Amino acid sequence: MTSYGERLAAVTTARGRLCVGIDPHRSVIEAWGLEYGVAGLEAVARGMVDALGDVVAVFKPQSAFFEAHGSAGIAVLERTIAAAQAAGALVIVDAKRGDIGSTMAAYADAYLSDGSPLAGDAVTVSPYLGFGSLQPALDMAHATGRGLYVLARTSNPEGGDVQAAVRADGRSVAQAMVDAAIAENAVSGQGAVGLVIGATHTDAGCDVSAFNGSILAPGIGAQGGSIDGLQGIFGAATGHVLPSASREVLLRGPDPQELREAVTRLQLS
Repeated sequence: MTSYGERLAAVTTARGRLCVGIDPHRSVIEAWGLEYGVAGLEAVARGMVDALGDVVAVFKPQSAFFEAHGSAGIAVLERTIAAAQAAGALVIVDAKRGDIGSTMAAYADAYLSDGSPLAGDAVTVSPYLGFGSLQPALDMAHATGRGLYVLARTSNPEGGDVQAAVRADGRSVAQAMVDAAIAENAVSGQGAVGLVIGATHTDAGCDVSAFNGSILAPGIGAQGGSIDGLQGIFGAATGHVLPSASREVLLRGPDPQELREAVTRLQLS
């Protein structure tokens, strides 16, 4: 079994480190000239994979936009995951799941277990019921060679209300999540635990210089983050960063050549 970290290193070496979000909300579907509904949802999602599946290292479908269409939308998500992986890309399912006990274990089964149609290569998770609440997902990721991206310092400005708060031990909440992820990767040796830190910040507000996993950095493009700004945010850890762009690419569709050119511009920035 190859680990998530090993597969990520291989595909990013071959294709570059850009992650492309698949966020088919109403405005995107309509911008593609499609009617909002399941058919439009699938046309956008599959159109992205068909156009970019051989050049993009990682796709990040946002589960909420599929869930909004009920069971038919979930089925589209399942097909999108399968198509992206068949094209040689990795898939981070952006579900931001987090709960306790048997409920967290059920989420782990859904997004990380072998044979589940919702299992990509990694999933985003929320540690704000306590990092220890993620244990079922950590165990499953280690058992199946998949990854987790733990929310640490998210791209939205209001995230700082919680994430930048200082704990009794003098660390910010975000820093405590970074430190817990470092410790988990050191114990497992798999590098399965990544972090989510937005590319929209001028200062990450936490020290990731010792981090030993992948850092997902959403917010490139439409949210104000840039490829050129990553070094200033992440410093010595920039080599671990997986910058993520969604609308900056999505809104170039449906023309496949326009989509590919958008990816090329971001890869070369």
